[in-house]
Amino acid sequence: MTTSISDPVVEKFIAAVNAGDKDAFFADVLTEDATMSDDGSERDLAAWTEKEIFSPKANGRMKVVDASDDGRVLVVDYTNDTWGTMRTRWVFTVTGDRVSRFETGQAPS
Repeated sequence: MTTSISDPVVEKFIAAVNAGDKDAFFADVLTEDATMSDDGSERDLAAWTEKEIFSPKANGRMKVVDASDDGRVLVVDYTNDTWGTMRTRWVFTVTGDRVSRFETGQAPS
């Protein structure tokens, strides 16, 4: 098991989330046409990130537990002020120097 992430784009994603930096997240981390899914369902990225990560009621944070595929597949203890801490899986598609898609959901036990 490794918590080392060798992909600098994914590192920027985590840093923006943990800093609560919505401006950097959208301006510097994601492509303009980025998409995402949560537990296999497509979601509106702006609405989902506001509710689950960036709103003051959410205050999302990511603590990497395991990383594979050069840091593009993560198991994370994800915490927000709405749901508490949950073990989640994140899969990133990186295009150039930005994330063009991420998929998240409950990590298998």
